[in-house]
Amino acid sequence: MTIDQVVFLVGGTGSRLGTLTAETPKPVLPVDGRPFLDYLLDEASRYGFARCLLLCGYRAESIQKAYEGRTVRGMRIETAVEAEPAGTGGALARAADRLDELFFLVNGDSLFDCNWLALRPASRDERQWTARMTLAGGIQGNRYGRVELDGDIVRAFTPAGESRLPINAGIYMMRKSVLGAIGAGFVSLEKDVLPRLATAGALQGRVAEGAFIDIGLPDEFARAQTMVPGIVRRPAIFFDRDGVLNEDTGYIHRSEDFSWIGGAREAIRWANDSGYYTFVVTNQAGVAHGYYDEEAIRRLHDWMRSELSAEGAHIDGFEYCPFHPKGVVAKYCQDSDLRKPGPGMLKKLMADWPVDTARSLMIGDRQTDLEAAAAAGIRGHLFSGGNLLSFLKPLLGPLPDRPSAKGPSLPA
Repeated sequence: MTIDQVVFLVGGTGSRLGTLTAETPKPVLPVDGRPFLDYLLDEASRYGFARCLLLCGYRAESIQKAYEGRTVRGMRIETAVEAEPAGTGGALARAADRLDELFFLVNGDSLFDCNWLALRPASRDERQWTARMTLAGGIQGNRYGRVELDGDIVRAFTPAGESRLPINAGIYMMRKSVLGAIGAGFVSLEKDVLPRLATAGALQGRVAEGAFIDIGLPDEFARAQTMVPGIVRRPAIFFDRDGVLNEDTGYIHRSEDFSWIGGAREAIRWANDSGYYTFVVTNQAGVAHGYYDEEAIRRLHDWMRSELSAEGAHIDGFEYCPFHPKGVVAKYCQDSDLRKPGPGMLKKLMADWPVDTARSLMIGDRQTDLEAAAAAGIRGHLFSGGNLLSFLKPLLGPLPDRPSAKGPSLPA
């Protein structure tokens, strides 16, 4: 069950922000010098989506001009514009011919620090559902409506107010059949569609704890200026590949020869859920020796992404070094700082992502991995076999400090 598409709702007027949105759509208001939407697109790119669709409304032309045709880490961005205000549900219905049979839907004015792919049901779960939604637990204040669960079945939505119940975090996994619950005219996803699905028993929910920010009020928009950069600055775990994630039988480059190390997929999922970036850094001298080409590496890594996605896990970034000073392919016969024990692959990822270096670590099965980690300024740990999850958990210790999910009490 591959999910290639993520859809963002970016059509609201943002009227509660007053003059801030007089000329600028709420999702692209600047947060610490960047459009808020850029942070959301960075987050979406972590999960391997091939395509992103922005459902635009208010001042749509500015979003189209800035984002149509852009690519974010391999994820291509498209836009769709509603001719007249149709509500969050109506906007989705009007884009019916642009939707995959299964897609993620995300609010364009909030950020929740969680693992999106955790929404995927277990492979053994054959229950029928139309939508699954992420819920944020531990949110204080009386601004948000609350969600009542029975296990993972959403039973009801309650009015805004102080409560220990979770809130709707605005991240959904949906089947295209959701369109059957959307009527004509102006339709609200939150007020009309989701309650209808809950009544039908077709809506499931998963609660997660993490920092949550909604920029819809002036005070919250001001708080976002420091909170959002704090959310996305995460520690990272750099995994060597052969001998750590998979059995090292020599120059692995085909999925049929790939065998996961015990607990490897679970370890990556654990790191995802614990708030770490996850990266793979692997020497691939087989390219220089002429055993396979770079495309074979990319195909294998794409296959790994698909395997992990089925488990609700993901790798944020893959880096590989095809060079070797004794290679037989002239193009790759050279020394390179990318090749471990050089730190080049790690430093490239640190430059491309907002990594908290002080709390990051590397897991490898060779001394060269530890040397690369030291040269990059992070801790290195030698994995000598066994279950990777059991090895990883004691290394992480307490979960990393993250911006609090518990905001101030706010007016309804």
